Amino acid sequence: MLDIKLMREQPEIVRADLKKRQDDKKLKMFEELLVKDKLYREKLQQVEKLKQSRNSISKEIAELKKSGGDADAKLKEAGDIPMQIKQLEEEVNELKKRCWTIHMSIPNILHESVPYGKDDSENVEIKQWGTAPKFDFEPKDHLTLALDLGLIDRDRASKIAGAGFFYLKGKLAVLDYAILMLGIEHMQSKGFTLIEPPFMMNRKAYEGVTDLADFEDVMYKVEGEDLYLIATSEHPMIAAHMNEVINKKDLPITWCGISPCFRKEVGAHGKYTKGLYRMHQFNKIEQIVLCLPEQSYDFLKVIQENAEGILQKLGLHYRVVNICTGDAGIIAAKKFDIEVWMADGKFREIGSNSNCTDYQARRLNIKYREKEGAPAVGHVHTLNDTCIPTSRAMLAILEQYQQKDGSIKIPEVLWKWTGFKVIEKEELK
Repeated sequence: MLDIKLMREQPEIVRADLKKRQDDKKLKMFEELLVKDKLYREKLQQVEKLKQSRNSISKEIAELKKSGGDADAKLKEAGDIPMQIKQLEEEVNELKKRCWTIHMSIPNILHESVPYGKDDSENVEIKQWGTAPKFDFEPKDHLTLALDLGLIDRDRASKIAGAGFFYLKGKLAVLDYAILMLGIEHMQSKGFTLIEPPFMMNRKAYEGVTDLADFEDVMYKVEGEDLYLIATSEHPMIAAHMNEVINKKDLPITWCGISPCFRKEVGAHGKYTKGLYRMHQFNKIEQIVLCLPEQSYDFLKVIQENAEGILQKLGLHYRVVNICTGDAGIIAAKKFDIEVWMADGKFREIGSNSNCTDYQARRLNIKYREKEGAPAVGHVHTLNDTCIPTSRAMLAILEQYQQKDGSIKIPEVLWKWTGFKVIEKEELK
C-alpha cells in the first residue's frame, strides 16, 4: 500500500498516477479517502478531547465531594459524556474501516518509464530473441499435437474435476519435471535459494501480497478454513517475512520457489484459454527478491535476465514488452512481460517481471535496520518474476519444435532429465 503520509501531504502525486492509469473508479475512491480520512482524524480528536474532559470533570467531582460542595451539575455534565464518546467511537471505527479498505486498494505509484496506454494492446515491445521456426507444412496448435500423441487426457480430467484440468501422460509428464529441473539448476547457479513453500495461506497474509478485492475471484478458498490455495509461490515467499525487521547485512534475500499453482481464471472473457495455456492447476518456478530500496531497479534487470536465460537455453523464440499504464495492475511500479511465440504467429505471455518497490512491504510490515538492535529505518523493496511456468513452456516446445510427422523434438538442454530426444506417438491406455 502507499504511504498514508504521501496521500495526505501530496495527493496530487496519487491523482496524477491514477489519471495515467485511466482508472476513474480508483480516482473517485481516492477522493473519498481524502475526505473520510480527514473526518476520521477530526472525530478521533473529538473523542480524545471528550476523554480528557471526562477525566478533568471526574477530578473536579472528587474535589467537590471531598470539600463538601455541590457536585450535582458536574455529575450531570459527566453523565452525558460516555454516550457522546460511544457514538463518536462508532463513527470513528466505521470511518477507519472504510479508509483502510480504500487505502489497501489504491495502486502503487508507477515508475516514470512506464509507457502510457489504455490496455495490453498498447504495451511496448522492447526486444525479441531468436527467430520463429519455419515449417514446410501447416503447423498445429499444442492441444491438437498433444491429443494426437496421446500425451494428455482432457475428458477423464473433466469428468473428475471439470474443465481446465488435464491428465499429463507419459513423456509429457516427464517433460514437465525436466523443465522444473532445468529451472532449479539455472536459479541455483545464480545464487538463489530453492524454496518449497506452503501451498495454502491465511487471509491476513494474502491481503499483504495482493488486493483480494481484485484477486479473490481467481483464488480457491478452503471451505470452513481461513486458508486459500496459492496462485503462485511468490505470495507465500514474500509473506514469509511479514512483521519482520531484517538486518541490512542479511539483504538481499533471493529465493526461487517451486510449487503447483491454483487459479480459477480458465475461461476468462477475452483471454486465450486453449489447452495448457490457462489451467486451473500448473507447476511453476518463481523468483523473488527482498532488497534495499536503492537496489530494486538493479535487481529488476537481474531477474529479467534469469528468466530470459531459461528460455534461451530451451531455444524458444520470445519477445519482451514494457507494460503500459493501463495494464500494469495494482502492485507493480514497473513491469515487463515475456511473451513466447506460438504457431498461429502470435506472441502470448509466458511470465511477468515486477518491481513492487515498498508497496507489498508496507502491507506486510516488512522493514530493515542498520544492525541488530537498531530501530527500523524503512521498508524493504520486493520484486517477483515468473521464472518458468512449465505448462506454457511445454506449450511452446510442442508448437515450436513440432515436426512434419507430428512428433516433437526435445531441446537438448533437457535430455539429461528426460532420457529421450523426441516425443512420438505412444500406445497409452
